[in-house]
Amino acid sequence: MKKTLSVLICFFALSLMATYAFAGADIVIVNVNAPGVGFNDPTPAAPIGGNAGTTRGQQALNVFTRATQIWAQSLDSGVQVRVEASFEPRPCTTTSAVLGSAGAKQAEIDFAGAEFPNTWYPEALANKRAGIRLNPDNDIRARFNSDLGKPGCLDGTTWYFGLDDQEATGQIDLLAVVLHEIGHGLGFATFVNKSAPDPSLPIDEDNPNIGHEFFASPDVYERYVSDDVTGSWLGMTDDQRAASMVNDQHLVWVGSHVHAAVPQVLSGTPRVTVNSPAAIAGSKPIGTAGFGSPLTSPGITSNLVYDPSLGCVSVTPAVSGKIAMIDRGTCTFVVKVKNAQNAGALAVIIADNAPGAPAGLGGADPTITIPSVRISQADGAAIKGQLGLGPVNVTMDTDLTHIAGANAALDAKLYAPTVIAPGSTASHWDVSETPNQLMEPFINGDLIATVKVPKDLSESLMRDIGWYPDADTDLVPDDSDACANSAVGTTISIGGISSGVPDKVFSNGCSMTQRIDECAAGATTRGGFNSCVAHVGDDAKNAGMISSAQKDALQSAAARAKIGK
Repeated sequence: MKKTLSVLICFFALSLMATYAFAGADIVIVNVNAPGVGFNDPTPAAPIGGNAGTTRGQQALNVFTRATQIWAQSLDSGVQVRVEASFEPRPCTTTSAVLGSAGAKQAEIDFAGAEFPNTWYPEALANKRAGIRLNPDNDIRARFNSDLGKPGCLDGTTWYFGLDDQEATGQIDLLAVVLHEIGHGLGFATFVNKSAPDPSLPIDEDNPNIGHEFFASPDVYERYVSDDVTGSWLGMTDDQRAASMVNDQHLVWVGSHVHAAVPQVLSGTPRVTVNSPAAIAGSKPIGTAGFGSPLTSPGITSNLVYDPSLGCVSVTPAVSGKIAMIDRGTCTFVVKVKNAQNAGALAVIIADNAPGAPAGLGGADPTITIPSVRISQADGAAIKGQLGLGPVNVTMDTDLTHIAGANAALDAKLYAPTVIAPGSTASHWDVSETPNQLMEPFINGDLIATVKVPKDLSESLMRDIGWYPDADTDLVPDDSDACANSAVGTTISIGGISSGVPDKVFSNGCSMTQRIDECAAGATTRGGFNSCVAHVGDDAKNAGMISSAQKDALQSAAARAKIGK
């Protein structure tokens, strides 16, 4: 049984067919752009950052190709993964833009090979586990914004088409965005509804409540989502899942592969501690920056200097050798921090200008070398109030006793802001993960093009949801495969005699042909060989792999082959 999904839109708001085969998977990019636009845009472009394309369209397609290579090297599948992709105009304003979106085009349930019954799987993963294409359509739909860099579309920002993670100020690394979005299409997303129903329509499967499972069944991603206060999402009511979606810092991933990878990938928790005066002393919640240096231990301790000018043109020289505090607003975070760095600041604290928990600081500028963080509007006001009475001393460092982005049980945290973000909530890592992770809801400037441990948790999550390693794509996981290189032929041939019996793989990963080849290699007599083949036939028949007639056909071919003395 299957249902057709709408494309799972995962937004970033600053906030012909080409095939590539690799060791683990076969990635197919289905270019659906019209001639002359998108991937087919003939506008001349100079090669950059390892991207040898000489037109804008070819460079964009080369970035897609590199992203598919990276994912393909981490995932094994005997079925092509088809990514229907376009580089096209997407919603833009002068201050924000949808960078890209992607998701599974279909989902499958209760198919042969599914690890869990009554559970939805994204199409590419379902095909991998079934060993066949279950739906003739493409598996993933991906759209990326071709207007970025044009007037009126996030002015002052352009795509970086290099393949070397070296985007400059005002550039967004297209490779990181494509890697991220394809990750959603491969399964890094839940199908649980996160959008409010239309109040003018009845509540049903086409107009469900927030927290409702897709057609009333869980998805494989959801099976590993848990609230460390109220428990697993499985078995929760719609209202309980909806409440858990906004339980910030308590929504976690409980898969074993991610759990094992957390200590290898994530580091100590960044923190800001007010040392004095006593009236406001203590650790403050922060959001970390996607640019500049990360916080370290023992960190930086200094009196704090507040510049009320917003820091958009310059920052007071009084911050030299000190930690600067600047209010959010008017200009970008990178402009404020760069101006503070130019004035000699050791680090920067951005005080929010709106209530709520502090989010991260987005942007990119490789020339920024000092650390920066955001604090809440309330904490900023308290600090400014004390500065009128005397010095405020602050330490910016990392707490090595607590892993950033994980709870005490070392479960990685999922994004659960206090207001549901339909395209982001629960389907991303939390912004507290340090170092920044590919699958956080915002693209950070310090990302590198990898999905693997020790830099990134993405591959580990894919292992949890069922993308098991299977180098010979025989549908038997490598860690339990007794024959590492199962070469399954169309039909079984014994000593040059075709049996007409389809070759299949036993549950231990060895094919029938491999078992018969072992019989031949160890045969000392013809009778012994024929007896060995009979045992193979019995095992295959008892496993439901072949019929009695096919077993007899194997025995007949073995007798005619005359193997053994």
